[in-house]
Amino acid sequence: MKVLVFGASGMLGHGITRECLLASDVSQITLVGRTRVDQQDAKLTQVLVPDLKLIADHAAELTGFDACFFCLGASSSGMTEDQYTRITYDLTLAVARLMAAINPSMVFVYVSGASTDSTEASGAMWARVKGRTENDLLKLPFGGVYLFRPAFIQPLHGAQSKTASYRRLYQFTRPFMPLIKRLLPKYFLTTEEVAGAMLNAARIGSGRRVLEVGDIRRLLEYRPIESS
Repeated sequence: MKVLVFGASGMLGHGITRECLLASDVSQITLVGRTRVDQQDAKLTQVLVPDLKLIADHAAELTGFDACFFCLGASSSGMTEDQYTRITYDLTLAVARLMAAINPSMVFVYVSGASTDSTEASGAMWARVKGRTENDLLKLPFGGVYLFRPAFIQPLHGAQSKTASYRRLYQFTRPFMPLIKRLLPKYFLTTEEVAGAMLNAARIGSGRRVLEVGDIRRLLEYRPIESS
C-alpha cells in the first residue's frame, strides 16, 4: 500500500505513521503538512503544503495512493462556530474532495471523536460541525470512508497532543492510566490501538463506516499474514 498521512506531527498522526513504518505491506508513506516532521526512513517522503486551502496545487504529488489517514484537528475551545468550521469542515472537505477526484479507489480514514452528532442538531457546537464533516465525507466517491470516534486515548511511543491543555491532562493522568483503563474500558484506547485499527480499515475495510470505541477495538483484532 501507498498511504498519505495528514497531521503527522499530532498525537494520532504520529501513531499511524509509526504503524505504517512497521507494516511490511506499506511500501510508501507520504506525510502532508505545513511543516517538515523530523523523521527519516527509506519509505517515508514529505510534501509541504503551507496552506491546505491550496491543496489542489499539489495534486500531482498526491496521486497514486491507496489510503489517506486524515488526523488533522483542533480544539474548539475559544473558537466561534465559523472559526471552528473553517478548520474542521472546510479544510477537511477541501482535502477529501481532491483525494476523491485524483484517487477514486482510495480508502479515506478520518479521525473524528466520541459524541459527534450525525444529526447536526447538537447543542454542542463542535459536535454539530464534526457531524456535518462526517456526513459530507460519506457522500464522496471513495473506495471506502471510515470515521473513527475514539474517546480517551493514551499516547504511547513518544506521541503527544499539539493542544497544550490536552498535554497537561495526559501528564496529570499518566500515573492513573492502569486505573482508568480498568474503570472505563469502554472508553479507553491507546494511540497504538487506534492507529492499528486505522491501518486495518485501509487493509480490509469494516462493516461499519462510523466506528465507536468498541468497533475500533474489534477491527484491531485482524492481523495481516507476514510475507516470508
